[in-house]
Amino acid sequence: MQATAYTYDPDSRSGQVLLDDGTPMSFDAAAFDAGGLRLLRPGQRVRIETEPGAGSGERRITLVTLQTF
Repeated sequence: MQATAYTYDPDSRSGQVLLDDGTPMSFDAAAFDAGGLRLLRPGQRVRIETEPGAGSGERRITLVTLQTF
């Protein structure tokens, strides 16, 4: 799935992305580290992977990496 980086905190290595429909989704340090990135700037296109979250219908980001074609 593709998204756009919205926020990123380099100290906690967490932030938010915006899905193409404008929905924000948060990611944690584990998802950021899984993508092998060193830095993320707002506005960058990223690829994310998700899995079912704790709540009904919720999704959790498990990987954030740069979108490549």
